[in-house]
Amino acid sequence: MSTLAVRVWRGTENGRFQEFEVPRLASQTVLDVVTHIQRHLDPTLAYRYACRVGMCGSCAMTVNGRARWTCRTHVDKVAGGGRVEIAPLNHLPVVRDLVTDMSPFFDKWARAHGRFRGGRTRRDDFARVPPASPGRRLADAAIECIGCGVCYSACDVVAWNPDYLGPAALNRAWTLLNDARDTGNRARLAAVAGDAGCHACHTHMSCTERCPKQLAPTASIAGLKRAAMAAMLRGELSDAVTE
Repeated sequence: MSTLAVRVWRGTENGRFQEFEVPRLASQTVLDVVTHIQRHLDPTLAYRYACRVGMCGSCAMTVNGRARWTCRTHVDKVAGGGRVEIAPLNHLPVVRDLVTDMSPFFDKWARAHGRFRGGRTRRDDFARVPPASPGRRLADAAIECIGCGVCYSACDVVAWNPDYLGPAALNRAWTLLNDARDTGNRARLAAVAGDAGCHACHTHMSCTERCPKQLAPTASIAGLKRAAMAAMLRGELSDAVTE
């Protein structure tokens, strides 16, 4: 049986890589490799996963320097020379080994007003949004984000500016901006138009290239730039109430 040489990050930010030898199997994923290490070689290895089938995004890690879903990444695609390096996601605090603290990531969703704010109550009839309406189509193109953090880890601007809201939070703001039912867009645009918001994006497109859901956060951010500029010219941002 052939084997795979695997370097796995251990510890926190100041940790180090540890090497393991893992059996090479057919149709083997990187998540399979990590699971083998934890179950058979070192039970103290910390990592995170849930569904194993590309639905939850919780198994995202850095594989050979690139953020990926490990459950959908086959060893045959990444193991050049029979070697693989596995590390936690970039730009997030490391709890231990391959587990990152996602709090900063989701805190930025909150700062971008990523929560739906409707104007109807349970006594009102359901809002009806035509599927073919322009806003609905724009929202549909970006709404499948599951918050895995791959785009955030791949973003160069986050590396340079830790305050930058990041592609996932801005993509979420764009979907809500195009939701005809939402009532919080004025404050939302004010929140994403600052120095750490959409205008900080350098359009490197790393987020779009790495998104496992084939979304285009770069396009969403460009839409926010246009919407924020239009709102500013209308004088709607200067007195917007932000939370």
